[in-house]
Amino acid sequence: MKLYVGNLPFSATEDEIRSLFENFGGAVDLHIPLDRETGRPRGFAFVTLSTREHGEAAI
Repeated sequence: MKLYVGNLPFSATEDEIRSLFENFGGAVDLHIPLDRETGRPRGFAFVTLSTREHGEAAI
């Protein structure tokens, strides 16, 4: 299940975001979109969890 995670600090790292989902089966995939002009994170991410149940528990 893919989740949108918004309102992240621009300084949030991939490891920090992954650690938030460890109790919910862990993140299978994580994508942090970057601003095209600045190359900085845009303040949100897409996290894929292994099952729908893990995704619903995380919500």
